[in-house]
Amino acid sequence: MNLSRRRFLSSATGGLATVTAPGPWAQRMLAAAEADAFRPRFAICNETFKDWPFDKAFAFAAECGYTGVEIAPFTVENDVTQIGAARRKTIRKQADTAGLEVVGLHWLLSRTKGLHLTSPDQATRRRTSSYLAELGRFCADLGGELLVFGSPKQRNLAQGVTPQQGLKYATEVIREALPQLEKSGVRLALEPLSSRITNFLSTAGETSQLVDMVGSDRCRMILDCNAMQTETKSREALIREHHRSLVHFHANDPNGQGPGFGDLDFVPLLAALRDVKFSGWISVEVFNYKPGPERLARESIDYLKKCLPRPAVC
Repeated sequence: MNLSRRRFLSSATGGLATVTAPGPWAQRMLAAAEADAFRPRFAICNETFKDWPFDKAFAFAAECGYTGVEIAPFTVENDVTQIGAARRKTIRKQADTAGLEVVGLHWLLSRTKGLHLTSPDQATRRRTSSYLAELGRFCADLGGELLVFGSPKQRNLAQGVTPQQGLKYATEVIREALPQLEKSGVRLALEPLSSRITNFLSTAGETSQLVDMVGSDRCRMILDCNAMQTETKSREALIREHHRSLVHFHANDPNGQGPGFGDLDFVPLLAALRDVKFSGWISVEVFNYKPGPERLARESIDYLKKCLPRPAVC
């Protein structure tokens, strides 16, 4: 029996649990406490470390307490098809050595050319589907299981393309990539982004509509704290409303920095994630690097841990 179990049983049985086996009541209390415990997994996006070598960045992330890393492909190569097998093995080994799990990829289409999710041009859509399939292979080679689709510029509706046409085009692109994503064991997580930076999938409701149109468990949703600032509903309400599709969560502040670097209170957010039994990764993603990689990485996770809800014991 570990120390925490001993301490709980001691308090639950009037101090006798340290010398006697727990009775049925104490066992039920312990099971209830453990079932209610919220033990999120924390990851960090690798571009936070800017030009740091991967081995240095991964080691520091692990030192801070992260157990996962989310990778932007452009930090390796602008075109994922140019990342050879040896480089893929090296990145995976570097993460393993640091004790980190590669959660998956994000900024999927950033710095690519000729790719677009809602293009009216069929050839462009087919290239985009093929590239998503390649991203799935790359993700799997690193040990990851998730593709986070943000990439606002590569999904914006072109002039003359209606929202419904955009949903139709995006559904076509994603469905065509699904067989390879399934083969790779990878999920696609669609990310609602602020209406300030995109005119497509700028709300969780619209993103949920696309998830339903695709109609596959391989296509789900991520919520991002910064992006949700332009929603009409609270972040906690969105978590509760869309939790059945929610497979990933980006933690950041509306000021673009990390959790705890601004005014956003994460206590109710983490409580909402606990209440819906969220079991995915909580990944720190920042856009304003002014505090520096060390502070952003260390203080973000320290703040998140302080905000964790305590399990009920009675």
